Amino acid sequence: MSTDKKRFAPASRLLGINPFRVMTVLERAKKLQQQGRSIIHLEVGEPDFTTVEPIIAAGRRALDNGLTHYTPAAGLPELRERISRHYAETYAVSIDPARILVTVGASGALVLLSQLLLNPGDGVLMTDPGYPCNRNYVRLAGGHAQLVPVNSATDYQLTPALLREYYTSNSKGVWLASPGNPTGTMIDAQSLQAVSDWAKQHDCHLLVDEIYHGLDYVGGLPTALQADPDNLVVNSFSKYFGMTGWRLGWLVVPESLVAAANILAQNLFIAAPTLAQYAALRAFDADVKELLDQRRIEFQQRRDFLCAALTDLGFGVPVNTQGAFYIYADISAVLKKLAEGRAAGQLMDSEQFCHELLEEQGVAVTPGTDFGDYRADTHVRFAFTTSIENLQVAVDRLRLFLTAA
Repeated sequence: MSTDKKRFAPASRLLGINPFRVMTVLERAKKLQQQGRSIIHLEVGEPDFTTVEPIIAAGRRALDNGLTHYTPAAGLPELRERISRHYAETYAVSIDPARILVTVGASGALVLLSQLLLNPGDGVLMTDPGYPCNRNYVRLAGGHAQLVPVNSATDYQLTPALLREYYTSNSKGVWLASPGNPTGTMIDAQSLQAVSDWAKQHDCHLLVDEIYHGLDYVGGLPTALQADPDNLVVNSFSKYFGMTGWRLGWLVVPESLVAAANILAQNLFIAAPTLAQYAALRAFDADVKELLDQRRIEFQQRRDFLCAALTDLGFGVPVNTQGAFYIYADISAVLKKLAEGRAAGQLMDSEQFCHELLEEQGVAVTPGTDFGDYRADTHVRFAFTTSIENLQVAVDRLRLFLTAA
């Protein structure tokens, strides 16, 4: 190995950290756009709506008033109080604001929690498919992601039976998401209570990613704090509140972890962005919520349109999206149809499907391989984060792609 290779060799902990494939798809899609191609983006999980004006105005006022200094590491006290009230108003749960830490997005919260909770060799039980970065956060903390294959039989969520099957002596935590990415499914109150009870009985912490709360379409979405007030919860201002670029999230920890979490937050981030925190104070107000709920209704209309259209085209959608803005579709039948039209009858996988769809028809979607291993080659994720008009164009192009083979 040359001197430079030795000096700049990546740390061994990075071995096995896979690229975030959706960002690779996005990069290629943008290059094609720069070449003058028309691209329909169904790959990235980012709302197409800009942040609503009242939140922008609150951030602007903070800037005009010179509120540009650090906040406490755990966040603005008034924002933590407001988040606490949100839990009381929405879920009838009383949470001490001291247990709430404002973070640099939900990603910052997950990084903090992985470093806070995991020792080298610890295992974390999580769904396959699931949000890909979670596996990497665990690995960077020296732990192991214990992937549990899930399917439509359990709405792609964990159950005590599955946890019993995949639990090992080094399992220290259970991480789930409701609504989930990429599947858009949620765990109901009874099932969540059962998973919470199982985790407690096995001395595992339960962490629930709730960043898509507010973007649910079936009602009755519980928080993990109702199942056990000591469960860990991660949330964000990115999805329902439409503040992706503001980089703001929060986490709720048990009282016993408050001091350690604060120390870690001080060292990892110093504090979350100040202007974003002042802007977020407006996010919970009734007039803002009315605007955000109108957007939720539009997302639901998009879901209904795209789900029906994909089903008509031969995609498998065994569980209708219950929350978030994703459809996790089985492309097995579609792949077989495409293979019939090829000279050698060659069966492609999800990555090749997404590549050819983008290159030939200008529709960007994410391969299932971004989200795990279980049946990943035969699934793709559609994000309905664009207008109905664009979705119609995407469906027309999908039809052409499927019939041109």
